[in-house]
Amino acid sequence: MSATEKFAAEKGEEVTRKLDVDPEKGLSADTVATRLEEHGPNKLEEAHQRSMWRVLFDQLRSVVILILGAAMVVAIVSGQWPEAIAVAAVILVNAGISFASEWNAMKSMQALHKMSEAKVTVRRDGEEREIASEELVPGDIVLLSRGNLVAADLRVLEAENMQVNEAALTGESVPVSKTSKPSEPDAPLAEQTSMLFKGTSVSEGRGTAVVVATGMDTELGNISRMAQEATEMQAPLQKRLDRLGGKLGWVALGSGVAVAAAGLLMGRPLREMIETGIALGVAAVPEGLPIVATIALARGMWLMARRNALIRRLNAVETLGATRIIFTDKTGTLTENQMALRTVDTAAGSIEIEDDKKSSKSEDPLFRRVLEIGVLCNNATLDGSGNEDSQGDPLEVALLEAGKRYEIRRGEILKEKPEQREEAFNTDVMMMATYHQNGDGYEVMVKGAPGSVLESCTTIAESDGETREFSDEDREHWQERCDELAGKGLRILAFADKQVDSTDEDPYEALRFVGLVGLLDPPREDVREAIDECERAGIRVVMVTGDQPLTAKAIAKKAGLGEPDEELVVMHGSDLKNPDELDDEAREKIRATNVFARVSPEQKLDLIQLYQDGGETVAMTGDGVNDAPALKKADIGIAMGKRGTDAARQVADMVLRDDAFSSIVAAVQQGRVIFANIRKSVIFMLCTNAAEVIAVALTAVSGMPLPLLPLQILFLNVLTDVFPALALGVNKGNPSVMHHPPREPGEAVLAAKHWKAIAGWSVLIAACVLGALAVGLLGFQAPRETAVTMSFLTLGFAKLWFVFNLRDPGSGFFSNDVVRNPWIWASIVFCTGLLLAAIYLPGLSDVLRTTPLTLAQWGAVLGISLVPFVVGQVLKSRKAS
Repeated sequence: MSATEKFAAEKGEEVTRKLDVDPEKGLSADTVATRLEEHGPNKLEEAHQRSMWRVLFDQLRSVVILILGAAMVVAIVSGQWPEAIAVAAVILVNAGISFASEWNAMKSMQALHKMSEAKVTVRRDGEEREIASEELVPGDIVLLSRGNLVAADLRVLEAENMQVNEAALTGESVPVSKTSKPSEPDAPLAEQTSMLFKGTSVSEGRGTAVVVATGMDTELGNISRMAQEATEMQAPLQKRLDRLGGKLGWVALGSGVAVAAAGLLMGRPLREMIETGIALGVAAVPEGLPIVATIALARGMWLMARRNALIRRLNAVETLGATRIIFTDKTGTLTENQMALRTVDTAAGSIEIEDDKKSSKSEDPLFRRVLEIGVLCNNATLDGSGNEDSQGDPLEVALLEAGKRYEIRRGEILKEKPEQREEAFNTDVMMMATYHQNGDGYEVMVKGAPGSVLESCTTIAESDGETREFSDEDREHWQERCDELAGKGLRILAFADKQVDSTDEDPYEALRFVGLVGLLDPPREDVREAIDECERAGIRVVMVTGDQPLTAKAIAKKAGLGEPDEELVVMHGSDLKNPDELDDEAREKIRATNVFARVSPEQKLDLIQLYQDGGETVAMTGDGVNDAPALKKADIGIAMGKRGTDAARQVADMVLRDDAFSSIVAAVQQGRVIFANIRKSVIFMLCTNAAEVIAVALTAVSGMPLPLLPLQILFLNVLTDVFPALALGVNKGNPSVMHHPPREPGEAVLAAKHWKAIAGWSVLIAACVLGALAVGLLGFQAPRETAVTMSFLTLGFAKLWFVFNLRDPGSGFFSNDVVRNPWIWASIVFCTGLLLAAIYLPGLSDVLRTTPLTLAQWGAVLGISLVPFVVGQVLKSRKAS
């Protein structure tokens, strides 16, 4: 049992005795000093942040960068300064892009610490005084009123109609009533009504409480610690690209050393072999891969921003595409986050309320009397045209909205029946009452918890306008009706009234029962379709909420969670055990659960860990401070933009501006498209890079001139590779991408079939490069520099035509995402200009050591470069048929 659970279940007198404090006098100055030294200041610890230099250093540790760095060092030692400068430029660009994207994602816990910056009123040495919240110590007596932030964990000693907004901590959208009465032993945090928690705020009433925990010992401190300790998962694409880059780096190192050694054994010059080793190292590494991946993901960020999803980390776009489990909150994500009146039950019958039209029974006297009581016994205010602009308890706002719709407006009625007295909502009786003058007497309007109101009623209003005795059978009938409505996910309020001669009469004696109302935060209109799309895409949606199980289950059913013909599986947070204590059967039971209700922050972490241990990619939505650890732990953390706290938004990978679940589904679709595009880009670059390695290696060991020089390879890889690869990275994608299940969790960027295709294409392209070199040397009897120019251009143009071989299987020659991509055509035109500049632009041609070609030589280059394209289209046509 935690400290807060222990104090919550004890009487206030016992708590103050243990803390050695007199509630009337408070702590003495000496005691405060001693306890401040013992417990430390009431603030959260700063999370460790990497320095800017550490972030930069981490970018330089990848195998790709290390291999390029080794090539640069070799070039410097051997005196090949142009090659060294070119490789250094590539290193700086790649490391710079990665550094900039990661540096912007720091400062994850700042919002939590801002919550400590407040003043509080305490009682010390028998006097009331205002102090900084950091100076609070256990045992301090704190005085609270409406609007105050709770600066530590407190045990309530006195409460006058106190209601507290705990949404930031528990996820509950409705204010929670607080009392000095002990809570049930082992009650979950959301049900500890005798406790106030750091980070929450008093929305109504006032009270006195004693500090039981400060700083990192509070529930908020525990959440802060979990958020700091939670392992931030590396995105799947980032893992795969790192693994791919590492493998290619070792291939580059191995091939460079092996070929250089073989050449030296054959008696070839040392300088030539050093040049060959650099060429192979540069050729084997796709230098443009980090740039292409970063820009493709950045474009995904831009597209998602247009769909109300702001991406804070580049790889979050792709991670959503690999997601198999989405843990979603209920309020505001699956629902509208706006309470609305859905049913009114009176002795005249049940009236269902629809959004788009008035009920045909809206003139029924009992129906209108219920709404009249609802708008008069009310402390909320309407402002503007919707709930978002209104103030007060969401339930009371919904009642005012309903009254306005049926032309029962509080302001107009008050002119006829002015309010003379209010009995504020009291947690002991769970009711509220207002007195309104009507002629010589007063009407008492009462609303409250159904059980309390039913027990206080002695008569019932009949449909014919008469009043009769309210029997035990009547009370049982209406209690059953309450349970029935609650099972549908409705929040129930009961209404009663009576006539009195004086405002001094007890408001809750001998009441007349008028009726019940059921209010609902309805599911969003598009949420069922979005969940259906997730199911078609092989993604499981699970609700994780702080709400009651019955309400959560009803909303989940309305939203479309689970199978239509199967009962939803709901698990209460109290039934969730530590993952280390679970056997295989218990784990499977949890995995089969559709709704988790009344869960704590620790349990959210456990759920994420359980699924991640099973190899799943997990997305988690959240809006409160309590969600911060889970958002950080999940593979993809999704915070709410409209109702989310700063703490949640700071640690999340993605922020939804509209808080809508459908925006998550759109992000999943975009993530899948991005991964498919990056896969095409990787295949494109590796096919041509591998062709370079094969061509250079074969000529090095056979005694032929190198078909490509190091700077020529860098020119092709960084420029003519990158632009077509970028164009592939921004394809719109296949519309059927959401009709397939997610990739397997361990699936690499390139599967076995992709590697086979890369091997085949690279051999073919290498053969074309060597063929162009042979045609130049033997066919045209051209000088070595001219023949190398021919092989250089052949590879350059073969790359441009090869991009059309990457259209999706089954697509038409003219009807596919590659041909219809305007950026593909723009990249081909631009890269053609670059290749021409490499030949005819003075200075550049000198650095690359190229020479102009004759018309016949140009014809040979273009003809040979088209061979891979022709072969690819023939193979695509055969597969389509």
